[in-house]
Amino acid sequence: MDSFLVPTAIVALAEIGDKTQLLALVLAARFRKPWPIIAGIVAATLANHAAAGAVGAWVGSIFSDAVLHWILAASFAATALWTLVPDKLDDEETTTARKFGPFVTTLIAFFLAEIGDKTQIATVMLAAQYPELWLVIIGTTVGMLIANVPVVLAGNFAAEKLPLTLIRRLAASAFFILAIVAGYKALCA
Repeated sequence: MDSFLVPTAIVALAEIGDKTQLLALVLAARFRKPWPIIAGIVAATLANHAAAGAVGAWVGSIFSDAVLHWILAASFAATALWTLVPDKLDDEETTTARKFGPFVTTLIAFFLAEIGDKTQIATVMLAAQYPELWLVIIGTTVGMLIANVPVVLAGNFAAEKLPLTLIRRLAASAFFILAIVAGYKALCA
């Protein structure tokens, strides 16, 4: 169950205040059709995180346990620091809205916005660490939904009322804890 629960919690926390959450807010305000937006988030996240998970599983298979744990420790520590930096949404990511409806716009925008994003990097790292790849992918996708569905459903209210600084600090703390665990495992391997 750790292969599902840890990725879910990590991504849910890391996603709060992330650019894709801001994108969800913009799409919700623009289209006012939550279900196609939510469906687009699910499809884009599954596709993006499946690719990231495959990379993570491959990386996990080519390195020794000790080397992999040191890589994971450094990656988790770097992601923890990155999580503390608030994201800003680029206007270019929503230009497809003029051409397509809410589902296709969300699918394209979310998939592109997730490329190189901290939650995608976290998916790579988690897939390298946990043996059940499909549970990691489902977990990271559920984490994205936990963070983004309320924003889509509640619109501006949810984004303005959340203590984003506290949530970023909690997410960073979770990544630091994972870095410490990975470093400990590297020492023991």
